[in-house]
Amino acid sequence: MKISTDCVPCIIKRVIFEAGLSTKDEDKIKEVIKSVCRELSMIYDPDVCSAKIATRIHRLVYDILDDPDPYRNLKRRSNLIAGRLIPRAEQLINKSSDPLKTSIIIAIIGNTLDFGIEGGVSEPDKLDVLFERLLNEGLGFDDYDVFKELLRSSRSVLFFTDNCGEVVFDRLLCRELKNFNEEMHISLVAKGEPVLSDATVKDVEGLSFEDYVDEILSAGSFAVGVDLDKPPERLKEALDKTDLIICKGMANYESFSETDYKPIVYMLRTKCRPIAKSMNIPQGVNAIKVYK
Repeated sequence: MKISTDCVPCIIKRVIFEAGLSTKDEDKIKEVIKSVCRELSMIYDPDVCSAKIATRIHRLVYDILDDPDPYRNLKRRSNLIAGRLIPRAEQLINKSSDPLKTSIIIAIIGNTLDFGIEGGVSEPDKLDVLFERLLNEGLGFDDYDVFKELLRSSRSVLFFTDNCGEVVFDRLLCRELKNFNEEMHISLVAKGEPVLSDATVKDVEGLSFEDYVDEILSAGSFAVGVDLDKPPERLKEALDKTDLIICKGMANYESFSETDYKPIVYMLRTKCRPIAKSMNIPQGVNAIKVYK
């Protein structure tokens, strides 16, 4: 997805948010804002992928702050809050006539754990309040039947995770994917190093993914979404051979929509107008969309 004018205030808002997570030094925060505005004025280009520009901006901010992970506390709290909701999620899945679809909706609800942007939550504790409402909304765009047919014939799946907290629910989804197709090889992909509130390989350790996935891969170097220009060799091999790609979240859409990788299914909440417009689906809905 190419960057749009709406992305600019969103990037700046998030930069201010993450600077405030890292420091209370007003001079440092002012330095961050001024540096980001200068950088954006030089690199903004409507022909460039939004995720690539965001990557450069957040790399700059992390360097100025001298902080490798400003979101570390929010990520821990997100996993804890999501963990508290697991008994309710299990109850819903166990009672469902379609456990796989229910697990997808629950995993998409976790995608609201996105901080410092419009459409995301301001703090992890908000998920407790939002969970039932978002569950009752169901899917605002539903390619589930198409996805299910692809899944039935797939022998290998690459599953790209997104935020912490959300990733706790992804474990239940991976379990139901295996239950649906026991012969399927699932490779879980998490960030190689901290960026925003995204789950890293280290963050998913201890969440017992090994019970339901066959391997955990690194997405590589610092990047919003995925740097598909220079992925790790093992990930590149998996991308070239996989039968199906599952992508959680908006940043992964921003990256993959610039490529020819297919078939691919996006599972996300359309939190912003540019994403919704690019995907041609309503803003503010839970969505499963397949590109074949």
